[in-house]
This record gives sequence, C-alpha cells and structure tokens, in this order.
Amino acid sequence: MVVERALRRAAPHALLEAVQDTLTAHYAADAVDLLMADYAMTILQPVSALPYTAEPIPVHTSAPGRAFGAQEPYVETDSRTDLVTAHLPVSVRGDRIGILTVRLPADFYDRDTARELEDIAEVLGHAIVVAERDTDVYLQARRADRLTLAAEMQWQLLPGRSCSRPEYELGAQLEPAYAIHGDNFDWSTSAHHLTLTVTNGMGEGIEAALLTNLAINALRNARRAGLSLSDQACLADQAIYGQYQGAVHLSVLLLQFDLATGETEIIDAGSPRMWRLRHGKAEPMELEAQLPLGMFEDTIYTVQRFQVEPGDRLLFVSDGVYDVASPAGERYSERALVRAMANTRLLPPSQVPRAVLQELSGHRGPIDAEDDAMVVCLDWHGRTESRLSP
Repeated sequence: MVVERALRRAAPHALLEAVQDTLTAHYAADAVDLLMADYAMTILQPVSALPYTAEPIPVHTSAPGRAFGAQEPYVETDSRTDLVTAHLPVSVRGDRIGILTVRLPADFYDRDTARELEDIAEVLGHAIVVAERDTDVYLQARRADRLTLAAEMQWQLLPGRSCSRPEYELGAQLEPAYAIHGDNFDWSTSAHHLTLTVTNGMGEGIEAALLTNLAINALRNARRAGLSLSDQACLADQAIYGQYQGAVHLSVLLLQFDLATGETEIIDAGSPRMWRLRHGKAEPMELEAQLPLGMFEDTIYTVQRFQVEPGDRLLFVSDGVYDVASPAGERYSERALVRAMANTRLLPPSQVPRAVLQELSGHRGPIDAEDDAMVVCLDWHGRTESRLSP
C-alpha cells in the first residue's frame, strides 16, 4: 500500500502530512484532517502545531463524532460542490484513537475507494501508536486542558481505553480525566488468558500516583515473570509494604480469564466492586474479601474461581462512583447504578463507561468531583471452534 510505505518513511511527528500528500496524489483528496479524541472522550481535536487555534469538535453533535461513536465510516455528500467527506474511525484493536476526515470529488469515491480509505485509517492508527514513543504531537492533541502531574503519571500507566478480541470486548474510563488521583486499570492478553487489574487508589496527588505506579509495575513484573495470580498479588503486596511499612495500602481486584473456557480466577484485595449483567438481570458479585496490598508484611492471597458465560457483561466501579453526592446530599445508590447498567445494555463496552460517568455527572450537578470515578466494562463472548485465537 502506497500510504503504508509513506507512513513508514515519515518522521514520527509528520504522519498526517504523509497521509495528506499520498491521498492528494492518488485519490485527488481536497482536504485531509486527523482528529484525536481527548482524555474525557467528549471532543475531537485536530492535530496541528502548538498552540492550537482550531475549535474542538463535540463527539455527540457532529458528523466526525457520529463516526467515532459508532466506529463506522460516516459519509457526507455536498451536491453543490460535488464533494464527498468521509469520516473514518482511527482505532487499534478496539482502542478508539480518533477520526481521519477525507474530502474528495464524488466521482473518485466508490465502494473500492471506501474500503481502501478504511484500511488507510487503520494503518494510520497503528502508525500513531508506534510514533507516540518518539513524539508528543498526538498526545498533546488529546488534551482539552492541562493535566495535573498526578494525572500525567496515571494516564501513562494505562494500556488504552478499550480493547477487543473475538472472545471479549473491554472499555474503561477515568473521571475527572485531567485531575485524577490513584484509580487505575490494566490489562494484558495472551493466546490463552486475559489478565485484568482494577485499582482503587488511596490518597491524593503525587503520593497517590506514586503508590499506584509502584503497585501496577510490581504486578506487571510478576505477571511477565509467569507467576500465578496469587503470587502476583503477594509480590506487589511485598513491594508496597517494603516501601511504606504499612503506612498506606492499595485496594485491587485481580482477574485472570481462561479464553477457551471462561473459567476465571479472582483475588479481591479490598477491591473496587464488581457487577454482572446476565440475561438482563444486574447483580453485585459477592467475593471473598482479602486484605488490601501493602497493609501487612507477608500477606498470603488465595484465588477464588467463578465462571463467565457468553453474553455476560461485567462492570467494575470504584468508590468514586458510589460516594458521589447530589447537591442535596443524596448518595449515588446501587439502585441508580443498576438503572445505568440497564440503560446502557445495548451500547458496546467502549461506550458504556462514558455513558455511566455522564449519568453520574448529572447526579453530582455543578459540584466538583472529590474523588476519582472509574468504570470498566467487559463483555464476554467466549470462544468457539470457528473463533480460535492464533
């Protein structure tokens, strides 16, 4: 593919220019723009040199936002100019990054061209992920406001905001996006397992971010060494206790899913709460509570097992969801969360966290959030013989 070769040769900060030149030369494109989704997933911002002068585009009331939300191309036709504008999702394995907008003559736009432009948007997404190691251009375009230092540290830990494979779909979001404290999520997949970590942070600011960074990296270190789930928890527990001597601790939920069978190991270490939506019924999952990480020296953790079934939806929420109060002082209740799960049951997991957090924001009103609110959504599809992983 011509565009793919151009992207490989382009400087990390110049991917958009490479796409613009190629699409202009080979597709007679009149205009090519790249829009990045901000951390709160509410606006799309054009990639350009700092300082940014272009107005951000709202996700919920715009043509590019329509393509972003549905993760499907959205095409506008202008009969006066005989031009077609195609808005194409830019994503990587289910992680929604932004939108590639291409305007070209209607005579040049047919079914084959549409498919080729979709492929170009996908290739561009992968190129951006690689380029972000060497440039800040795309990360800067994701920011509607300046991040606090603690939020910067937390966002750098995250694997993404959504992920999909044939066996499952994942979506997650932190709020407030630009001043988060210690909540975090992490995931990793292999040929046989999905490991998911959901962390409910303690403290505020830099101290909370440092604690979470230590815990997540200790868990990753143990996981990458091939240790069992219980040993991962023990190693992270020792790392936190060794650093803080029990002065602080971290609540975490560790899960490991067998992709072939749906059998799941779980450790509830003072964790965020987990809900299951099965056959339209939402219910909290009662787990065997164990000590948070770092509370005491040499804590032993044991796994609990349960089974996920195709069609199950799991929702994980932090204390920042349950503890939010309305202006009248009314707490966001389990009943409200069940209602939110029912209202979002038809949305894909990538959109569920944002929808739940918007409802939470409506409940809170104009009051600023006092704590992180984190929502992680997992849809389990399971594996069939025709859906085997490589």
